[in-house]
Amino acid sequence: MTTVAVLRGGVGDEHDVSLKTGFNVIKHLERNPYKPIDVYIDRAGVWHVRGAPMVATRALSGADVVFNALHGQYGEDGSVQRELDRIGLPYTGSGPLGSAIAMNKVAAKEMLVAHGIKMPRHITLGVSSDLEKQIVNIFRTFPQPTVIKPMNSGSSVGVTLAKSFHELWDGIKNAFQYSKEVMIEEYVQGREATVGVVDKLRGKTIYNLPPVEIILPTDSEIFDYNAKYGGKTEEKCPGTFSRAQVEELERAAANVHEALGLRHYSRSDFIVTPNRGSYFLEVNTLPGLTNESLLPKSLDAVGISMDEFLDHVIKMALERK
Repeated sequence: MTTVAVLRGGVGDEHDVSLKTGFNVIKHLERNPYKPIDVYIDRAGVWHVRGAPMVATRALSGADVVFNALHGQYGEDGSVQRELDRIGLPYTGSGPLGSAIAMNKVAAKEMLVAHGIKMPRHITLGVSSDLEKQIVNIFRTFPQPTVIKPMNSGSSVGVTLAKSFHELWDGIKNAFQYSKEVMIEEYVQGREATVGVVDKLRGKTIYNLPPVEIILPTDSEIFDYNAKYGGKTEEKCPGTFSRAQVEELERAAANVHEALGLRHYSRSDFIVTPNRGSYFLEVNTLPGLTNESLLPKSLDAVGISMDEFLDHVIKMALERK
């Protein structure tokens, strides 16, 4: 029987979401021919097995493969991947380089420009002595309204929409709580969509899952943290997109996955406009796998169970593909 160490928790802002993802993975692995080990990483970065703190090598002793159910900082930015490579254990998800690039929103955008991926315009901002002057200049010269995002964060943590100077100022200050750099992005109005891909599934090099349409509650204009986890957002899979829009979304999601050198699975977020096509926003290299998460909804839409998906991903990891 294959022993799978499931990493969950972590030091980032998505600690609680990771706990739920990891719990769901463990629950499903117990029904498969696998022996899961629950490896909890606390907010200080200490690894635990059965409540006992220990170093990573000891926590993973006896494991054949690692299922990375972490999200965000440390788990999704290449850090834990480098540690697992050093230990020598195979693991699910992307490697250190692809993870690091995808987690840095600007680095990902810069790499994707050469691949013809349409994206909103953006600028970056770091902490400086003339920050207020820079924000005034951004408000005067950059198209408004804007979406403000921490550079290295997921699950829409710290993301805000700014329609006035004061909202821009407050949004930037808020984003700096989560990252040393902030990205200010052109606000593109349209329908929210997310598209998952899985490597080597059903005979395809990159298998596209159907786009999920995200219908925001009436009091939300963007898919921010409150909209994502407030319980009022509606998700349709497959979404009500035209055939041409679906093809554009699926092609772009596969291109993002391949261009960034991602592995096993990923999920890309888009805005679909009425007349200007689809705009790529960001990619999640370890999307959530809870019962409420978007990737499982798209798997279910094409008749792929969570058990089948986990088995497929773990086998790819063991084969080091």
